[in-house]
Amino acid sequence: MTTASVIFVDDDPDIRPLMEQTLELEDIPVACFADGASALQEVHPDFEGIVLCDYNMPGMDGLDVLQRIRQIDEDIPVILLTGQGDISTAVSAMQQGAYDFIEKPFDHEELIELLRHALEKRHLALENRRLKAQLRHLARPGPRMLGDSPAMQRVMATIDPVLDISANVLLHGETGSGKDALARYIHENSPRSSHNFVAINCGAVPENLIESELFGHEAGAFTGADKRRVGKIEHAHRGTLFLDELESMPMPLQIKLLRVLEEQRVERLGSNQVVDVDVRIIAATKSDLKELSDKGEFRSDLYYRLNVVKVDIPPLRERKEDIPKLFHHFVLIAAARYDRESVPLDARQAARLMQHSWPGNVRELRNLAERYVLLGPAALAEGDSASGPNIASRQTLSEMMDGFERSAIVSALNACHGSIKDTMVQLGIARKTLYDKMKKHGLDKAEFKD
Repeated sequence: MTTASVIFVDDDPDIRPLMEQTLELEDIPVACFADGASALQEVHPDFEGIVLCDYNMPGMDGLDVLQRIRQIDEDIPVILLTGQGDISTAVSAMQQGAYDFIEKPFDHEELIELLRHALEKRHLALENRRLKAQLRHLARPGPRMLGDSPAMQRVMATIDPVLDISANVLLHGETGSGKDALARYIHENSPRSSHNFVAINCGAVPENLIESELFGHEAGAFTGADKRRVGKIEHAHRGTLFLDELESMPMPLQIKLLRVLEEQRVERLGSNQVVDVDVRIIAATKSDLKELSDKGEFRSDLYYRLNVVKVDIPPLRERKEDIPKLFHHFVLIAAARYDRESVPLDARQAARLMQHSWPGNVRELRNLAERYVLLGPAALAEGDSASGPNIASRQTLSEMMDGFERSAIVSALNACHGSIKDTMVQLGIARKTLYDKMKKHGLDKAEFKD
């Protein structure tokens, strides 16, 4: 099975070695074939490259090859090489699904540019396809915790040792900083992953209903309780219960929750029967629970019971190095969801993201990525969410320049899928300069390859 990026098909024995040499000089792997039938043996739905095919060939011509490839995978770009008399035929082929055509004799630079664009289109099609498959087949896909910043490395260093045990975890962070995603990550990477992850926002459920939501009730336990209801705690048996905005939980309910944690048993409202439960609690708060407990506004015994492992999640403004990778990740997900192409940021756009203070944290960045996929660069226009450079006032000029330089390199590497040669061209710098700057900013090209 070929690993070439371009399959070239031409019956002319003099053209094939010339094309092979031309593309290899441009760092584009190529496999040459004398006829369509042999070339088609290397084409399959997971083929990551494109097909460049002569139109006029004996037996199976370029149009036949196009039709056969579209039957295999209609997203594989097929470019036809045509003579001057074949223009009308080539236009007809494009109407039937060809990516483009180019006339013989062709301009070298024009051909290379066309091939690179087609390869990028193929890469994006496969990337979007993989994401769609994940979204379709995984009912509860485990979230990815993205970020190489020192702040995120500290978070993961705290989390990793407790993934395989059932210790309760307390997550502390600003709104939108990723507490829900981290809680799901812990669950999905724990021995409890095959059981339920049950989430409840303590601040979003009315006080008169939250007890029933957590503990469940029997039929007739109160007005409107027409049938038995299994509560969130019982539903999370052998799994994980995620209590978000824990600081909003009413004081009487904190006492009942503490009893559940100590006894590992739950009693539905209106019942005298207790049910044994095995539940891991992950609680999240944006408040300082220790301070609230000192003021008598939160039970200190519950705080200490939940605070077995505490994780402070940094706000996005304190992990700016992660912004380009996170944005790229959210763009890919949105592109798959909305069936759009994911267009990489240029250096200036990436720099604007780095300058913003992100009061809404990762949630704000994710929403902007979705708007970017739907609206294009207009989503980043002045006055939109990424326009406020108020973080710049707390940076030195050197820090601002370093941040801009790193974000520009990360954006280019993402756009070029880790290709050093393409990144050099996009940034307009020499190979040694690029390697020196990547080393300075701790970047590895392998991180940007698929």
